[in-house]
Amino acid sequence: MKVDLTGKAAIVTGASKGIGYAVAEALVTAGAGVVICARDGTQLEAAAAGLNQRGPGSVVPVVCDIRSHEEVRRVVSTAVQRFDRLDLLVNNAGIGGGFTPMGELSPEVWRAVIETNLNGVYYACHEAIPVMARQGDGWIINIGSLAGRNPFAGGAAYNASKFGLLGFTEAMMLDVRDRGIRVSTIMPGSVATDFGGDSAGADDWKLQPEDIAEAVTDLLAFPGRALPSRVELRPSRPGGRK
Repeated sequence: MKVDLTGKAAIVTGASKGIGYAVAEALVTAGAGVVICARDGTQLEAAAAGLNQRGPGSVVPVVCDIRSHEEVRRVVSTAVQRFDRLDLLVNNAGIGGGFTPMGELSPEVWRAVIETNLNGVYYACHEAIPVMARQGDGWIINIGSLAGRNPFAGGAAYNASKFGLLGFTEAMMLDVRDRGIRVSTIMPGSVATDFGGDSAGADDWKLQPEDIAEAVTDLLAFPGRALPSRVELRPSRPGGRK
């Protein structure tokens, strides 16, 4: 489904590469103004330069560690100041956390995963919801994972963050839908990015970042009366099996 986002404003976190970049690219191509954020300023500036060549929307980069509430607040305020509104928040930023057995999982890694994958999403939603509520509409899309329903050995921190994200997202959806704000979660399986040390494109059986971006724009094409609250995406042939 095609969607026209001319005049709309969005935020995409973790948008310097991978899924976040693909989502931002799709939104800009559809005409949206997009604030992108990530921790690495050099990568972020390069991403913004590439995205701004896509048009017809425009891209504003803001360096941000989403573990910091103050930095997240700055991202949201930048979007409102630049575009005078906020129609879409895509919470994509996340880390894997080493995927180590529980007995080897350090407190430092645990905190980093929970603070990035869960706290950072809370901070962004906390700042975006009042803006959207004043407008009377908006959409929050959280990029989760099938690991939010399916635990695996070595995934204690990651599973905890994604199980928590799913519960948080669905509870928030119930809190805000009467205020004109729709909330959805997209839960992909294996995606060809450098997440977790994978090489982008190395496994052609995996989902591609563009597949997740298309799921985002497909959601945005639904009429206002419809709320697709959860989308699960899997590779058609896991591991390349035929």
